[in-house]
Amino acid sequence: METPRFLLLISLGLVLTMIYTTWINDYGQSKPNLESTGAATSPLEQDVLPSDVPSLSIDKSLSPSPANKEHDKKGKTINVTTDVLDIKIDTAGGSIVRAALKDYPVSKKDPARKITLLYKKDTNYFYVLQGGVLSRGDGVNPDTAFNAENISYSIGNDDSVSVPLYFDSESGVRIIKTITFYRGKYVADIDYEISNQSQGDWTGRAYAEINRTKQKEQESRFIYTYTGAVISTPKNRYEKISFDDIDDEDEEASATNGWVAMLQHHFLTALIPSDKDEMYTYYTRKGNTRNYIVGAGLPTQNIAPGKTSTFSHKVYFGPKTQKEIEKIAEGLSLTVDYGIFWFLAKPLYWLLDYINMFTKNWGWSIVLVTVFLKLLFFKLSAAGYRSMANMRRVQPRLVAIKERYKDDRTQLNKAMMDIYKKEKINPLGGCFPILVQIPVFISLYWVLLESVELRQAEFIFWIQDLSIADPFFVLPLLMGISMYLQQKLNPAPMDPIQAKVMAILPVVFTVFFAFFPAGLVLYWVANNILSIAQQWVITRNIEKSNS
Repeated sequence: METPRFLLLISLGLVLTMIYTTWINDYGQSKPNLESTGAATSPLEQDVLPSDVPSLSIDKSLSPSPANKEHDKKGKTINVTTDVLDIKIDTAGGSIVRAALKDYPVSKKDPARKITLLYKKDTNYFYVLQGGVLSRGDGVNPDTAFNAENISYSIGNDDSVSVPLYFDSESGVRIIKTITFYRGKYVADIDYEISNQSQGDWTGRAYAEINRTKQKEQESRFIYTYTGAVISTPKNRYEKISFDDIDDEDEEASATNGWVAMLQHHFLTALIPSDKDEMYTYYTRKGNTRNYIVGAGLPTQNIAPGKTSTFSHKVYFGPKTQKEIEKIAEGLSLTVDYGIFWFLAKPLYWLLDYINMFTKNWGWSIVLVTVFLKLLFFKLSAAGYRSMANMRRVQPRLVAIKERYKDDRTQLNKAMMDIYKKEKINPLGGCFPILVQIPVFISLYWVLLESVELRQAEFIFWIQDLSIADPFFVLPLLMGISMYLQQKLNPAPMDPIQAKVMAILPVVFTVFFAFFPAGLVLYWVANNILSIAQQWVITRNIEKSNS
């Protein structure tokens, strides 16, 4: 092969193109501005079984009361503030209709505008956490009018703040829904206390749902990751269920130690059992129009007259901070999706995080990780660069042979192979070291893209966010220049057409990398600079030894 590096660069381009195409096809789905949306009837409102049969598909005797299923009623709004959350609760159903993250601005240009995971702007555009209690007698649903003691709560100097909501049925069943928030945490506990003061047994179960419409169409951007539902069970710890999948069919799974969630870039909302040993029913459903539901049904209970019992579950609405979410539920850290090279990405993230403990700067951490990887692959890279340096050394002889046998391809190939054999040169030797680095490149790509810890992380000067593209294209230009300089150290292609293609590749890759996260381009620039230094030293030594 005359130009192994040419083919290598083309292969790298194809890999990068494949990444882009995969994003657009799988994750870059359009998000229409919906015309008509209402909350769907909960599947549990129709299908609830006794606790010994954990399925949603047979017993329809349990139903909420009242039976209004349009979710168009609005109660009073309760405001709750903690040190990290701004919450709004609707007394109609006790639904959480707003959750803003105080420490996460939408952008650095507008720091007052915070990431809002839950919201309810109108019936066409909402993302809420709802739930209730289903029973053969008295229950509550997202329209049930709860009573509240106050309309404003603040955590103040306390470790937690609880919001109690009350509902009393005509038959004597009291349901108290209590939502508890904690200092410094994005986890809340939701408890239902059922006090049966009626004349007969009370049988029912609680359920919780994340109910959302598709977001309105966003501006096209290169960086876009999975938005949709996930069901996790011990059998399948991370099952993605896209909005299109929910359109096609309902999903349902009963298991202990599971959870369901709605994901978006860097953030998630998850429903988690308080007791991981209890059997929950997890499901996805398409709404009456274009809203999408993931939910969890708690085990059914029977409460005798004069007795009291509780249903409890947890909810998480916050960032995909790996050290935190892995403590909340088994497998929840899988929502930080590093793709097919996760086994490389996780150690890379760990190394980045460890170095950042000392540098306090993710940009310099990336540079130091690049140095570490370069040292790790030093001998392998050196072998490849020696091969390319030797190819450069015999280049004049190869050109002469090509001119001599330009009309005899068979003789040309034989003469070239004789030179390779005599000089002990592997024409493919320059490819392997960089091919080995491609999985590392892709892994770091997903680490920078998926890790919320790097979101809005500063480097130096103009680079205020390593997770987005360089706003002034300085790093892509440096990458293109470094790529050009690196080409000058390699043997030139003997084919003039290939030589022209190689000449424009730095320009092509500069344009391509202009859309990549600045942190990834920083890695590639640092890697190229170190590679140029290593290759230049090796080439000079070989030239001196043969002079």
